[in-house]
Amino acid sequence: MKKHLVLIEDEPAIRDNYRAAFERRGYRVSAYGDRASAYQALHQELPDLAIIDVGLGDEPEGGFLLCQDLRQLSMTLPIIFLTARDSDIDTVHGLRLGADDYVTKDMSIDHLLARITALLRRADAWAEALQKPDELLRRGRLTLNVDRMTVAWNDQPIDLTVTEFWMLHSLVRHPGHVRSRDQLMDAASTVLDDNTVTSHIKRIRRKFQQEDDQFDGIQTAYGMGYRWNAHEV
Repeated sequence: MKKHLVLIEDEPAIRDNYRAAFERRGYRVSAYGDRASAYQALHQELPDLAIIDVGLGDEPEGGFLLCQDLRQLSMTLPIIFLTARDSDIDTVHGLRLGADDYVTKDMSIDHLLARITALLRRADAWAEALQKPDELLRRGRLTLNVDRMTVAWNDQPIDLTVTEFWMLHSLVRHPGHVRSRDQLMDAASTVLDDNTVTSHIKRIRRKFQQEDDQFDGIQTAYGMGYRWNAHEV
């Protein structure tokens, strides 16, 4: 069965070009030009992956609002922002809202398709893992349910996106060992630039700090990557 992609883009010519490119690669594509029609359709049936422009018609940040709505429907739906807006502020904001990736429209279609393929492959692996007995990983006050992809700190749930979960899992598996940005990308089965990886790590930290302002589980190894604090085991 063909994977179902949803594309939300307000410019008809751009929307049609991407739709055609995705369909040539064997995907089934539904396309929408505004937030309201997209949400109405997605509320009825979620796709395998959503690709969202930030500015939608007369809503300069309609894509951000739609991302928030979709995360209320599913924490695991792969979401990519595809936009002409390339500022660091927009990128960080998009990732904070729960997107898995943020790319600009000057990216080649082949590169974009590689990111889509990686996210879909990861989603398939997670769905398969749900059929197995739960695997728990505990490190002191931290508990990861690997199969249900849930995280708890001091027995309090921490809501992470799929990308954030697998990055955290990579760090926690070997406390004290440094994981480079490339290794974290591999663990999350995605293709990101260094700044996007850094934004994900900052977002993970922030979520833990909202529960525990003394949280120091994720440490930066400057010039190398990140490690899980060995004192938190």
